[in-house]
Order: sequence, then C-alpha cells, then structure tokens
Amino acid sequence: MNTHETTTPSPTRATTPVGATVLGYPRQGRGRRLKKAVESHWKGRTGADELLATGADLRRERWQDMADAGLSEVPVGDFSYYDHVLDTTLLLGAAPARFDELPTGGSPADRLATVFALARGTTDQPPLEMTKWFDTNYHYLVPEIGPGTTFTLHAADLLAQVAEARALGLDPRPVVVGPLTYLSLAKADEPGSDFDPLTLLDALVPVYAELLGALAAAGATWVQLDEPVLVLDQPVEVLDALTRTYTALAAVPTRPRLLVASYFGPLGEAAPVLAALPVEGLAVDLSTAPGADTRGATLTALHAAGPDLAGKRLLAGVVDGRSVWRTDLQPALDVLAGLRPLVGSLDVATSCSLLHLPLDLTTETSIDPEVASWLAFARQKLDEVVVLATGAEHGPEAVAGPLAEVAAARASRQASPLVVRPAVRDRVTAVGGADTRRAGTAEGRRRRQQERLGLPLLPTTTIGSFPQTDELRRARAALRRGELDETAYDTAMRAEVDRVLTLQTELGLDVLVHGEPERNDMVQYFAEQLDGFLTTEDGWVQSYGSRYVRPPIVVGDVERPAPMTVGWSSWAQQRSEQPVKGMLTGPVTMLAWSFGRDDLPAADTAAQVALALREEVLDLERAGIAVIQVDEPALRETLPLRRAERPGYLAWAVRAFALTTAGVGEDTQVHTHMCYAEFGEILDAIIAMDADVISLEAARSRMEVVDDLVRADYPHGVGPGVWDIHSPRVPTVEEVVESLELALRGGVPAERLWVNPDCGLKTRGYAEVEPSLRVLVEAAGIVRRRLATTVPAGV
Repeated sequence: MNTHETTTPSPTRATTPVGATVLGYPRQGRGRRLKKAVESHWKGRTGADELLATGADLRRERWQDMADAGLSEVPVGDFSYYDHVLDTTLLLGAAPARFDELPTGGSPADRLATVFALARGTTDQPPLEMTKWFDTNYHYLVPEIGPGTTFTLHAADLLAQVAEARALGLDPRPVVVGPLTYLSLAKADEPGSDFDPLTLLDALVPVYAELLGALAAAGATWVQLDEPVLVLDQPVEVLDALTRTYTALAAVPTRPRLLVASYFGPLGEAAPVLAALPVEGLAVDLSTAPGADTRGATLTALHAAGPDLAGKRLLAGVVDGRSVWRTDLQPALDVLAGLRPLVGSLDVATSCSLLHLPLDLTTETSIDPEVASWLAFARQKLDEVVVLATGAEHGPEAVAGPLAEVAAARASRQASPLVVRPAVRDRVTAVGGADTRRAGTAEGRRRRQQERLGLPLLPTTTIGSFPQTDELRRARAALRRGELDETAYDTAMRAEVDRVLTLQTELGLDVLVHGEPERNDMVQYFAEQLDGFLTTEDGWVQSYGSRYVRPPIVVGDVERPAPMTVGWSSWAQQRSEQPVKGMLTGPVTMLAWSFGRDDLPAADTAAQVALALREEVLDLERAGIAVIQVDEPALRETLPLRRAERPGYLAWAVRAFALTTAGVGEDTQVHTHMCYAEFGEILDAIIAMDADVISLEAARSRMEVVDDLVRADYPHGVGPGVWDIHSPRVPTVEEVVESLELALRGGVPAERLWVNPDCGLKTRGYAEVEPSLRVLVEAAGIVRRRLATTVPAGV
C-alpha cells in the first residue's frame, strides 16, 4: 500500500516521513540477458513466447534488486524490449499511418512484433527515426505526429506489469513519458512540414486521463509522469500548457496520485510553475557536476516555492543517476535536511533513471580494490539512496559507518597518483592558438588533396567499421582467456583486414577502410591504450535497442604512452593501391561515451585527450596515411540543454577537435563523422571544426541535414548518409539515387558530395552489408553519369 500520505500542512523534521526510491533501473539483466534474448528472437532461434517469458523474469529480477536494497515502492513500465518512448507511442495508439497494417492490440506476441517493426523497419517501410535522449548516449525512436494523428489507449502491457509487481507484494509506481515531453520530442510525419505536434496536446490529455483511471483500477496508488523537457528553455506558452495539462489530469475523479518528474538539469523558469501544479508529488534533479550549478539553482527555486510545496511529496534526486562515482553523503544529507521542512513527505532518489549506468560493480573482478572503492554502479546507487534516507530520517549518527567509508574513499582518490599527472597539465597549459589552426583554406586544401588522391566525382566510402562476425568475437574472447596468443590473434585480424580490403575493391569503393576487426568498441579500444582511463569487464549500458556499450571511466589525467592505430593503418595501406582511411575517435566523443570525472571540468579533460590523439594523428600522417577520420558523433549530444551554456561548451569542444587535427599538412584530408542528432543548432561549430569532409546521418531523417548545411553555406565536403545501417533493410538503388539527387537539388555542390552509409557497419551482417554497398556504388555511378556532362570529374 502507499505510504506517502500528503496531509500535513506544516511538517517538521520529527514528523515528515523520509523514503527511498529511484526513477528507473537498467533493463538488460545480468550478463546482458535481454540483449541475447532479443537477438535470438530476431534470428528466429526463439519464439515470441520465450522472449516474453524472459522479459517477465527480468522484471522480477529488477524489482527484487530494489526490494533487497530496501525500496518498498518500485518503478514499473520503465522496462522495455527496445525503447520506452516507442512503448509510449504504442501505449497512446500513435503509430504512424504507414504502419497501419500492424496490430496495436491482439496478443502480447503481436504487440511485440509491432514494436520491432517500428524500431527496425519492414520490407516496405523504413523504421522510425532515432536520435539521442536529451544529452545522454541513449537513443529513442522519434514519434511521427501529424494533423491526422488520433490517440487511443492501449494499456494492456503496462497494466500487466502493474499486476506482476502487485502479485509479488510490491507497491508499483507506473512510469510513463509525460504528454508535454512526448509531443515536444515528436516530429511532423510529413517531410518539410511545419506542423507542430504540440498543437495536439489538448487532444492527447484525455487519453492520459483514461490511462490514470485504468491504473487506479489496477491498484496503482502513484503514477510517475516524466517531463524532462522542462529542463530546456521553455517559452511561456509551453509553461502555460504545462499548467493546463496537469490541471486537467488532476481533475480526473478516480486516479493515482500524480508525481511529475523532471531531470537532466536545473528547472529554471519551469520551477515555480512545476511547484504550483495541482499534483501530489514532484521529482527534481539535485545532482552535481564540476562547473555546473544544477543543485544550487534547483534548491534556490524549491526554497522560493514556499507554500506551494507544503503537503507535497518530493523526490530529491541527490544521487546522480548518470555518474559512476560514489555520492558524497554528507553534503547530500545537508541538502535533505534543508528540504525536509518544506514538504509533506521526502524521498531520497536518483536524479534520473539508472538506465544510464552499468548494473552492478560487484561483477567487476579486475578493477583495483582501491579504485573500486571510489565507484558505485546502479545496484550500489540503490544502497546509497537507502543509506541517505536512513541518515535523513534518523540523523547522521545512524549512518556513521557509511559516512566514514565514503570519506576514506574520497581521501584515497584525492591522494592517488593515478589521478593527477603534472606533466600532462603542463602540456595543456602550453597550448597556443597556432596549435588549433589548420593550414590553408578549404578550397586550397581541396585542390591539394585531389591532386594527391585522384578521386572521382561523388567518391564512395564507408564510415569505418565492418561487421564484427562471430569468428572475430570468438577470437577476441579466446585471446582474453589465454587460449589464443597475440601472434595468432594478429594473424587472424590481418586475414580479416585483407578480406575487407578485397571486398571493398571488388565492390568498387573509392576510399577504403581496414574494417577495424581488432577493435572491440570505438571508445573502449582507445581507452584501453590511454593512461587515465579505466575499462570494465561487465559495465554494459544500453545505447539503443539491443546495442550495449561498456563506457570507460576517466579516473585521472590522460596521456598516450605509445601509438595505438599506426601499425594497423599503415599495414592496411600497404595492402591497397587506393587510399585507406586512418580511423580515430575524437576527444569529445571519448569523453561523452565514457563516464567523466567529477573533480575536473570536462574542457580540461578534453584538451588532455586531444593532445594524446594529436600525437596519433601526426604519426599516421608520417606513416603515409593520406585520409584521417576523427569521429565526433557525440559533439551534438553533449550540447548543454540550456542555451546560455552552449557557447562555452562549443568553444572548448571545437578547440579540442582542432587541437587533435590542426597539425597535419594541407594535402592530408581530415574527415569527421556525426550521427543521430539534430545538427542545425551547431552548424557554426561544425564549420569551425574545419574538417575537410564530414559524414552525417541523413537516411532516417530524409536528408533534412542538407537544408541546414546549405543555409549555413558549409564550405567543406559532405557525405549525408544514404543507407540507414540501424535497420536490416537493404536499400534499393532507386532510394539511394533519390537521396543523392535530393542532396544535389538541395544545394550540395557535386564536387563536394560524398556517398556513404549513415554510420559504421559493425552491428550489421555481411548478408546485408554486401548487397547494400553494391547498391550504394551502383547508385553513385548512375548519378555520376548523369552529372558527367555538367561537372567534370576531379573538380
């Protein structure tokens, strides 16, 4: 039963109850059990019923973790077989009309098939567009909403999960993306349309009202509606819509208590509006980060809200749901002590869902125990919220042991030689303006590079990686277990490089890649070779669907002890007469896809990584590599959510990229790659990066980025992706030709247009890759021939 009654108008520390909860929890289970089950189903090895049974088992396992830690109320509905925003689309009956033939009702197996069809596409329809969830590395499926969209409730799956939790004796708190955030993250269902999905808010609210009634009937006493969009800059019209929406939902006669949750930053102008809503509970982000004032700004707003909070339940997110570092308990207890008199009930909570963290630190057997004492993964965060709730309820003396343990760990970290390297900091201080300026102009470099490379019009290439086959994974696992020595492993990898080079040559690609068979992950591979990074054995985090990554942890100052890729790249180049790209992951992405430090501003760490990568770039050039790609897919996703903070971030991010690449000569061609983000807001920064060629995701977004590039007068080469590699569909020649001609008609000069997929091919199989690349090359040839009479090759 619910234990968070909110009837006391003027609580005191002695009477205000304190609870412990989280806003969400990782889905994958131990050993990435969900990933393996989903992929087995996709391959036809297991049926839908078996996958659904695994999902039910994983939900019980997650809830048991929370119950064992001491949480009496558990989030329900945050589990997903692919993506929680996609689940919300189906909950609201808002699948695009182009998928009308798919069942939104029917059996659980039918509904599961619909989930995967929208996520991965069908023979006839491409999947929903995918982009980053705020400033995280999690990807969500973008809702497609139009004037003809109608909303109808399909709550069977959510209600079943509520029943599952109640049958286990738990108090379930259903979690659903809120109506304002759902529509704010949607896009118009017609390309080029100026339709604003938010205009359908009043039509959507009655479906949420119906959902509240259904949840109350199912026995839910609280419901969590997530509105992270409130941490963005919002005009008064949106804030008025927030009040109108929740006033309507609060008026539903029979419903659970409403908890509105916002996270990923301070609330700003939304804070007083949120506090004044006629709802029973709020969840706010009170995490901390170097150089940010998330906690201070939100605390100021909460204290200013005064009477609006009296009697309400507050989930105080003092445990950072995106950080692997242990919470500094004493400052968190001080914050909680200040909040407790303001509210009717107080819960210690995570700042956001723990979806963004690895599952359990105890499965890591190779991390030095001293370093491990500095860390906390999702399971350990559960313990932290319970300890803080105990301390807030009964005083610091009740948690004296954990307080002393955390203080000792922090002292150990501050004194560790792993953390501070004076020589690294001296090199960063010595960087001057000339170190970040590329030689020559864009046009002058393009001529010099064409003389060296001799590429045709519309040159074809791939982004970098080729499929990581089962054989490659088995070889890597055998190396880790000591069953394969380094010599045998290198021999196997070189054989794969030869196979990939031969394939690309036979297909007719113009600029080749070595395929990266030796790399486990585009960030982890470099982190394993750079001092200052820590990698994990089992620290998996969901990126999208069944794609999981193991983000490294930046534990100290970063430097390169030895070359990392030069041997592989130079060997591959010797095996081919065509240019073979050297491939690196850029400094911003290295940080964004790692767990960063909480004791040093990100700009400082980015400069350290950039200097390490600069050494690698110059070594590649000296080894004869004419094309060097430094990928920065995370540059846009790390953009601060508040506009006022963006210029400062973009300045240091662009400087870090320039510091990495600016030392090469004019005839060395620098590429970069970005994917699955909205680029319009950062085009000035992309231009300032001064890369000679940029490749971007464009297939799912229907080449929308082309318009942005043309409007910004982008002066460099551009490869808007013409094949969506995140879907198993093989594109048709006609589709790729249409995309290329759309880019040309949109204003991309033919002499600057490249032809490439959206992203790397690591997650695809050769059964899809070979025919898709044949299509790509054939389509490029068709368009070249059409252009031959108007644009001479080699311009």
